Amino acid sequence: METKRIIIEDRNHIKDEELKEAARILRSGGLVAFPTETVYGLGGNALDEDAAGKIYAAKGRPSDNPLIAHVSCMEEVAPLVKEIPEAGRKLMEAFWPGPLTMIFPKSEKVPYGTTGGLDTVAIRMPDDPVANRLIALAGVPVAAPSANTSGRPSPTTADHVWQDMNGRIDMIIDGGPVGIGVESTIVDVSSAVPAVLRPGAITMEMLEEVLGEVSVDPAILGPLSADVRPKAPGMKYKHYAPKADLTLVEPGTGADRESGAEQVTGAEQVTGAEQVTGAEQKNGAGQKTGAEQKTGAEQKNGADRNTGADPETGLDETQLQAMIRKVRELSREKIEAGYKVGVICTDESRDCYTDGEVRSIGARKSQASVAHNLYALLREFDDLGVDYIFSESFPKDHLGQAIMNRLSKAAGYKIVKV
Repeated sequence: METKRIIIEDRNHIKDEELKEAARILRSGGLVAFPTETVYGLGGNALDEDAAGKIYAAKGRPSDNPLIAHVSCMEEVAPLVKEIPEAGRKLMEAFWPGPLTMIFPKSEKVPYGTTGGLDTVAIRMPDDPVANRLIALAGVPVAAPSANTSGRPSPTTADHVWQDMNGRIDMIIDGGPVGIGVESTIVDVSSAVPAVLRPGAITMEMLEEVLGEVSVDPAILGPLSADVRPKAPGMKYKHYAPKADLTLVEPGTGADRESGAEQVTGAEQVTGAEQVTGAEQKNGAGQKTGAEQKTGAEQKNGADRNTGADPETGLDETQLQAMIRKVRELSREKIEAGYKVGVICTDESRDCYTDGEVRSIGARKSQASVAHNLYALLREFDDLGVDYIFSESFPKDHLGQAIMNRLSKAAGYKIVKV
């Protein structure tokens, strides 16, 4: 199959003529990759079971992994669902169009091939102008998982899509780099208490402000067992993974230290010439919590978020130094053994590393920058041909929950606590 690539010159002033061929392809059962505000999606007619099958085949995706149906306006939701619960209506009004997917009881109009055999359907209304106009012109809901081969880091540019999908799909729409960089938040509103199935840019804090009580599915915290059918994309299988073996280094809790989890203690602590001090000691080393957090000119060490880091996962200076020390130690061990190693750090800690292919993922004080760069960086390490990657970790508040969810899944939950 020959894959056609078209370029949108100005995504804020789109001409229908630019998207007419892509819309026709979708209506006729073909596949088109297109930009959204989260990542690039691989689109097919959500009401066409054969089109859904083509998506699974192009990605090499397990057929029990549900697809998300994308709509261009709220009026397009009703035919796809049995009902819209009150929680769903509130979230639609608050966050659509935007990076929020909701799970509803499906209508008979939606084939099981799209839902992974489930009686529910995942629906999102994207905020990206290219995506939204394409869906409107197609005149059908568009099933669109991330436009990468299954398990690989999601694509945030059309070049990423081309690497994975050239020759597998009909068309790629190049609308430039995406904005957010991680997939949408998924909330199941079909149950009595809405449940977050995948964290994203619509954070727990934002959801709770609208709904009050919101639960968290256990799949966010760890892998599902083999006999469990996933309720939403990204829950069950290893996802977002680079080719190299990825390990996260994370500060441990008090309970971890008492149980003997790997840690930097006593003489191992970073001291003297190795200590992260002075000019090296930048944003992210002393995040505060709750009422302790300061704002404006008083803000220090990486707290440009509305609330401080969770005390279980936030980083004080000692934890930051310990994490950097452990990443350096693990990297050196593999380099001395003859392997090529990548290191994921931040703008603030970049000068603390000298060994391996060292790359900053963004500023620790800016979760948005880390999310935006995450997948592109993992793909860069693929291009560099590294054997091992060791990464710093991040607080799990706000957008950090999505960042750590993606990194943990990419690492296959291989985490060293210090």
